[in-house]
Amino acid sequence: MKRILLVAMVAVVLSACSKKYECSYNGCDYPAVQAEIDALQNHITTNGINAEKDCSGVFYTILEQGTGDWFDGCSDVTVSYKGMRMSDNFIFDQTIDPSTGQEFYRRFNLGGLIAGWRSTLPKIKRGGKIRLYIPPSLGYGNQAQQNIPANSNLIFEVKVAP
Repeated sequence: MKRILLVAMVAVVLSACSKKYECSYNGCDYPAVQAEIDALQNHITTNGINAEKDCSGVFYTILEQGTGDWFDGCSDVTVSYKGMRMSDNFIFDQTIDPSTGQEFYRRFNLGGLIAGWRSTLPKIKRGGKIRLYIPPSLGYGNQAQQNIPANSNLIFEVKVAP
C-alpha cells in the first residue's frame, strides 16, 4: 500500500512539473488608483506633454512604432531603457555603461516586470521606442526600492530590440 501511495505521489509531482506555465495579462483588469492617474494627468498637462492614457492608467508616448513583430504582456523582450523618478528626473536605472557611455540591452520576460511595462510595451512592435509615465500602483507601489522612494511616479524610456 505504501508503495502504491509513493508511486501515485511521484506521478502527481511529475505531472505538475510537466505543465507549461501559462501567462495571461490584461492591464485593464488592474487599473491604477484614480488619484494617481489624476496626478499624472496634471503633470502631463502642466508640462505640455503629448501622451495617451492606457486603460491601466499609464500614460505613454510612442516615439517609434517599430517594424518587427508584435508581442504581448507575457513575451520575452530584449530592451534598452532609462528609468527616472518623475519628481526630479533622477535616473535610477539605465542600460548605459557608465564607464564607456555605450548602450546595452537586457532580456526580460514581461510577465515578471512591473505592471506599467506589461500593459504598455505591447503597444509598439519590436524595434520600437516608447516613453512611459507610470503611477505608483503600477510601478513599485508603497515599497521603496533602491533610489526610488515609496509611492513614486516613474518615467521610463524603453527601446525594444528588433
